[in-house]
Amino acid sequence: MLQLRNGPFRQPPVGAGHLTVEYDPRPSAVREARAEVRRQLEGWGLAGQDELLDTAELLVSELATNALLHSASRFRVTLSAARGVLRCEVEDAGRRTPQVLDAGSSESGRGMFLVDALARRWGCHQDGQRKTVWFEL
Repeated sequence: MLQLRNGPFRQPPVGAGHLTVEYDPRPSAVREARAEVRRQLEGWGLAGQDELLDTAELLVSELATNALLHSASRFRVTLSAARGVLRCEVEDAGRRTPQVLDAGSSESGRGMFLVDALARRWGCHQDGQRKTVWFEL
């Protein structure tokens, strides 16, 4: 069962737990990534789990925005679900490691604060010229 803070969620059907989509570096790509995440999770039978859908969408949006702002390269979003864990990865050509900043009153810099606050776990790894930031719910 997928678990997110306040309750249980059904796990995606066997064999339906993986999606990878690549986006061009344009502002509409963030909106497209959010919509694709929602569509995929609904396709996995999680349509009634609004808290999970909303959190996944929000965090993907934050990571996609970071990829767009800090790398200005194509970026790849990968979703996978296995053993009750939803994992999202956003890979880009950026070399800058994300940092959790204090939420404060600034309009920017709060993305990783949200990821840190809402994700079960998150991390970042560098692989040659590519960086992947991931979170799990």
